[in-house]
Amino acid sequence: MLPSQCQVALKEWAVTVQALSLGQQTLLVRKGGIHEESKDFRVIHPEFLLYPTFEHQREDLLQPESQPALRELLAQPRDEGQINFSHYARVEELIEISDQEKVDDLSPHYIWTKAYAQSRFHWKPMLPLAVILLRVYRMEQPIAVPFLPEYKGCTSWVDILADVPLGQLQPVLSDEKFQHRVNEIKGSLGMAVGAN
Repeated sequence: MLPSQCQVALKEWAVTVQALSLGQQTLLVRKGGIHEESKDFRVIHPEFLLYPTFEHQREDLLQPESQPALRELLAQPRDEGQINFSHYARVEELIEISDQEKVDDLSPHYIWTKAYAQSRFHWKPMLPLAVILLRVYRMEQPIAVPFLPEYKGCTSWVDILADVPLGQLQPVLSDEKFQHRVNEIKGSLGMAVGAN
């Protein structure tokens, strides 16, 4: 059962949120936000709003076919005094990988360059990289909430002051397409896959 409201958000590059919202990508890779309390990333919330951020995005960190999307996003006017939420996500599975080759094997499934994905892998090399498989849902209506100073900074998780109404959520990908994508990702990692 899907919720009707949410107060927790996960920060991610706006261009990545867009790829997730269009069904072009169904995973995130994380080790941590710079200022996480524990200094490393934890999936402490299995469901959350996708919080598009504009800090640290760079064209040269994206695969060539994804670079125009970033240019278009950056060209659009935006109100720095608010955050726009349009999508909600649920963690379907968490896979930890400790092999750099596996990061490269995932490259057809993400919009970043292999070098950028590897940089996430190599940060804190003793820790595995979390590959987070996400089921993404479109909110009934986009919701704008005021930006507050406490939302700033390089943390992954943000508690939004007010509950954000989700309305009737619609999955970005059908059940069949989503399962096919999950199977492709797991196949890239050499894992056993379920039936489509």
